[in-house]
Amino acid sequence: MKRLIGLLTILITVLGVACYVAQNLTPPENLHPLGEYYLENSYFGEHSAKSPEAVTSILWDYRGVDTLFETAVFFLAIIGSLTLFRLNKEQAEEAKQGEPKPQLPEPVVVVTKLTVAMILAVSASIALHGQLTPGGGFQGGSALAVAPLLVIAAYTKYALEKNGLDKTRAIIIRSIGLLGIALTALTPLLVSGYIMQNQPIFPAKALGVPLGGSLVLYNLFEYLAVGAGFTAVFLLLSIPEEKFKKFLGVRR
Repeated sequence: MKRLIGLLTILITVLGVACYVAQNLTPPENLHPLGEYYLENSYFGEHSAKSPEAVTSILWDYRGVDTLFETAVFFLAIIGSLTLFRLNKEQAEEAKQGEPKPQLPEPVVVVTKLTVAMILAVSASIALHGQLTPGGGFQGGSALAVAPLLVIAAYTKYALEKNGLDKTRAIIIRSIGLLGIALTALTPLLVSGYIMQNQPIFPAKALGVPLGGSLVLYNLFEYLAVGAGFTAVFLLLSIPEEKFKKFLGVRR
């Protein structure tokens, strides 16, 4: 009862503060000149990114080099994680030795399969429509990584590995994504443009659908790189503790 009263007190306090802030915090009447520039030029204007989604235009076009460095920092963190869990060839093979969980109840199997399928579809939509609606490659890739994590929780990592998705393949997919980002950034140099130039180098539309030029490519490759990078880390983190202790020479 005391715990319930405490939770209600916290909830009422939070709601009260939120109502006070909502009533007293008024937005500015005029847009900041920089924000106005982005809104006017993301789809129309002389410096258009050919994308109605202003945030994606800012991230991968107007300040694309900054985003490229931020992406590099993230992937350096992934590389650091993989380095900490580095295994030799024999240890990597031994880590794969195991069996998925025995047959689970039918409702668990059905719900897991449906959820994984929906995650794959939604994550792809978030990434590939990032130039049209809020989202993008990083958000889509983060959502994509939930699918293998769900399979690991329901069936163990051995189910993924026996179906072909092991750490090595995840790293290969991640590398393809990184290579795609690099090639997209450097392609304009081949036609006398500058690095990460979007328009008029890349097509603005396909079949009447706005592509945002290079924006859709950046979103696609970052989607693959982020999803695969997280998956590789999850596969390493899900190695049973007993095997890790054996690899490290820890005595029981």
